[in-house]
Amino acid sequence: MPSLRQLEYLVALADTRHFRRAAERTNTTQPTLSEQIKALEDRLGVQLVERSRSGALMTPIGSQVAQIARRMLKDSNEIRSIAISGDATLRGVLKVGMPSTIGPYLLPAVVPTLHKLYPDLKLYVREELPETLPRSLEDGAYELIITPLPLRGDDLVTHELFREPLFLTVAADHPLARKSVVERKDLNGQEILTLGPGHQLHDVVHALCVEFGARLRLDYEGTSLDMVREMVLTGLGITFMPGLYVRRELLQDPDLKVMQIHGRSIYRVIGLAWRKSSARGASFEAIAGHFRDIARMELEAVTKML
Repeated sequence: MPSLRQLEYLVALADTRHFRRAAERTNTTQPTLSEQIKALEDRLGVQLVERSRSGALMTPIGSQVAQIARRMLKDSNEIRSIAISGDATLRGVLKVGMPSTIGPYLLPAVVPTLHKLYPDLKLYVREELPETLPRSLEDGAYELIITPLPLRGDDLVTHELFREPLFLTVAADHPLARKSVVERKDLNGQEILTLGPGHQLHDVVHALCVEFGARLRLDYEGTSLDMVREMVLTGLGITFMPGLYVRRELLQDPDLKVMQIHGRSIYRVIGLAWRKSSARGASFEAIAGHFRDIARMELEAVTKML
């Protein structure tokens, strides 16, 4: 029988259609992943993947096997969850997925508390685009995801964690930085920067541009919040930054000014989700409470400092 690790490699390859990206997703090397896929093909006696210079394409049989592999990996995770749930405490490895716009700025505040409360719990965290997180959760790649809401998926349980404000962020030498109060009309015609498609923040900022009469710069899309920040500093435009990022990275930066729009509350909703079939639902609800309380304190600190 194929090993679960081989099935994990196959699913990653089916999703990414690229050996290097599949190896990154599964935290292995490209040669190891390629060797294991070939070993799986030899064991089954069929070709699962068409290899080319541009990437990897699943054969019809490979696609069928990958679908079965998804179910097997999901069932394997559920078996582990059931075994762990027999203990009243949270322990073992918990696989968590989240976007890059949340994880680095929320986890530093939350992890120390979780470690103190659950010393035998280990977090395995991966960053992924918000649009692909629900599918990865359903497929068993994660047990929990932290992601912008709303979330589609009839087989998923979602809990709202917090409403994260988005703050107007401009370079210190930008004309808007001289204003004590920014009105909606002040954004009319402004050049707005944000992340590329696939990030929920892109959709939120696009909607704000339509509302305020601003222009979203599709020719200069950021690959990370840090890159958007650097483009703002060079004068390519202004942006809206999430509150947790502002808290961790921007409040002490003298070259930027963080502001609120007068009379307009701007925020995105962040939630925690898991599969309905998970045996650890009660434990995940407890974790949701910790994330919710700590995030609220972090965001309150931002508002007080502006």
